[in-house]
Amino acid sequence: MRARRYPRRRADVVAKELELDLNAVGICHACLCFVSFALDDDSPHKLNGELRRMTPVLWAEGLAQPALAAVRGACERGVSDADVALADLELLGGSSATARAIVLRLAGELTRRTRTEMHLEALSRDRLTRAPPEWN
Repeated sequence: MRARRYPRRRADVVAKELELDLNAVGICHACLCFVSFALDDDSPHKLNGELRRMTPVLWAEGLAQPALAAVRGACERGVSDADVALADLELLGGSSATARAIVLRLAGELTRRTRTEMHLEALSRDRLTRAPPEWN
């Protein structure tokens, strides 16, 4: 008998509840950009492809430890389905629905932060010429 896979929608809900900081997880933002760009592309097929391609890479490059710790913390806080998400991660690691949901969440955060920084830069660009050179 084959084990049932953890549904992506349930994994997405748990991922939103995790206490993970994009800058603290220690993953390569350039690698995460592949998923962010696919997210911006608005093509579910391309997004799923990038999630399946990049999640195991990010998992192996440092996401595993903070992701597992965050899901264990969610279990302790009583987050619904966190125990199932933890079992999914422990069984399938970077190939799990939970790992992909975490990467998707982090990619969304990276996109939002990048857009905010670009917007702030655009707003302040004309003011930079007024600042003394030693402040630039």
